[in-house]
Formats: sequence, structure tokens, C-alpha cells
Amino acid sequence: MVNYNGELLAGDKAIFTHSNRAIKYGDALFETVRYVNGTLFFWEDHYFRLMASMRILRMEIPMEFTLEFLEEEIKNTIESNGLHNRAVRVRLTIFRNEGGLYTPSTNDVSYVIEADPMESSFYTIQDKDYEVELFKDHYVNKDMLSNLKSTNKLLHVVAGVYAQENGYANCLLVNTDKKVVEAINGNLFLVKENVVKTPPLSDGCLDGIIRKNLMEIITGSEEFELVEESISPFELQKLDELFITNSIVGIQPISKYRKKEFDTKVAKSLVGKLNARARIGG
Repeated sequence: MVNYNGELLAGDKAIFTHSNRAIKYGDALFETVRYVNGTLFFWEDHYFRLMASMRILRMEIPMEFTLEFLEEEIKNTIESNGLHNRAVRVRLTIFRNEGGLYTPSTNDVSYVIEADPMESSFYTIQDKDYEVELFKDHYVNKDMLSNLKSTNKLLHVVAGVYAQENGYANCLLVNTDKKVVEAINGNLFLVKENVVKTPPLSDGCLDGIIRKNLMEIITGSEEFELVEESISPFELQKLDELFITNSIVGIQPISKYRKKEFDTKVAKSLVGKLNARARIGG
């Protein structure tokens, strides 16, 4: 079952017409949230990022779109799929309603909520090969739109095809200044001794929820020093560790980039702190 504007519909039921703006123009935003046994991980962070993103895109925010309303709609969708006692991947998509060409005739919005079961209840790190390569055919723009979690992800799609064709687990994306900004599906963190480094939002990376929370964990730690600055591709082969973060996986260590193989010690120490924060903060 999927939730379309509060109506629960069969997953195979047609919802959109050919005039849907998410399809025609990528005029949509989405949040992907991990749910476990009644708790939406980092839900307040997801909600406030979504509201801020809607304002940036000049979408009209409905009066009923409160934190509590959307949480209840998500949980109703999970319940309707019989997944309330499971780990669930939730996707909430907000799109501008039909009308207009590039310039919309309305700023009113609709929403769709999807729920799919997952195996693991909490963030875990598996010791497995995870090799990445730079994707340099197209570049991430250094602007605020690149920070948004929108459905305009053609660059990421093409990079995913490139990774698949060449046997890589993922690709690292670079911006127009040739700085490394993120992976296909998440933010990037580098580790050298006790320094943990991540690109700034001004370089064009996603304003990620796990990025935000992990930065706060690292800042409050006595073990590590957090640095937020641009990353040159030449740095990548001089690191101790390299890992990707997103709301579903949590922390994904990279095992290899070209001839360099990486450790996972810091990633493993941080995942426990991330789970604790998710359980406390929801």
C-alpha cells in the first residue's frame, strides 16, 4: 500500500497522470527515513530539512503539514503494510501539483509515502569489499540547489550506471572546481589519524541528515577533530579511512580507491554512537 495525500492505495494502482511535474520537470523533493519498531530515526531533522527545502523551491506548505501530521501519515502507511514491528525504509515524496510549463501555475503540493521492509533494525558495518572510483564525466554545481534532496538526480543516475558498468560499488562525485563532494548515495567523510574531514555545503554536497548528526558527534568527542573543508582528489590515497553516510545505511566504509586500501576502525567506533543518538533522538 502507498499513501497518496492521505488515501491508502494498492501499490500497483496508477496515481500520476502524464502532467505530473515530478515526472516532467523533476519538480519534487523527497526524504528517506529509517523506521524501527515505532520510531522514525532523526525524524525532526528530516522534517525541518523538508520544510526548509520547500521554502527554497517556493512550494506552498499546507497548514496541516505539521511534524505530528506527517509522522502519523507515515506510521499509518507502515501499519497498512503490516510492517509496524519491522525495520522499514520510508520514502516521503513531495511534488508541486500539475499545471504550467517550466513556470508552474500553482505552488500547491501533493505527497506520496512508500514503505518497504529492511533486514537490520539498527545501523551496522559489514566487513566487505567496497571499491569506489571518481566520476568525472559530469560535475556537481556549487549552489544551494545541490544541497537539496530533490528528485533531480540525473548526475547520480549516470554515475550509478558508470559504477555498474565498471564493477565499482560506488562513485565519488566532483564539483565544477574539481573538488570531491560526495558519493552517489551519500555524504563523504575522510579520516587521517585523529582528524575527520568532510566537504562544506558550499562545495555542493547534500545537506545530509546523518552528515549533520555525525558532525555533532565528532565535535563533541575528545577522540577526534572535525574539519569541514574542500577535498582534493589527490588526498584520497593518503588517508587512513574513507566512508559514506546516509539515513538508511548509516555509515558505509570504503575498502579501496585505486591502489589504496582503507581501515574501518573509526567508522566502527562511530556507528555505535550514531545508533545511540538515533534511539535517543528518534
